[in-house]
Amino acid sequence: MSWVFLIIAGIFEIVGVTGMQIMVKGQKLKGFLIILIGFIISFTLLSLAMKTIPLGVAYAVWTGIGTVGSAIIGMLYYGESKDKLRIFFIALVVVAVIGLRLAS
Repeated sequence: MSWVFLIIAGIFEIVGVTGMQIMVKGQKLKGFLIILIGFIISFTLLSLAMKTIPLGVAYAVWTGIGTVGSAIIGMLYYGESKDKLRIFFIALVVVAVIGLRLAS
């Protein structure tokens, strides 16, 4: 169950980071609420996951999910670069996260 908590925590990290982008685009209140809700849920679930998953693994997976997810959201919705090299390195992060899961 801890891994489920960790994956959902990573998804809510993406929600929180997306809230930051919404704030930057001018919707201050909406963005702030999304940040607040996203990170409260994310940190709560991360702390639950860390009861059985080691700190280093949990944090690396959580940030990996957030990094990859935020990069994909940026490419799909905010016009960020879809350069092949960027996509390659995002894929490396995914491989690393899967490797951490398999190794623990």
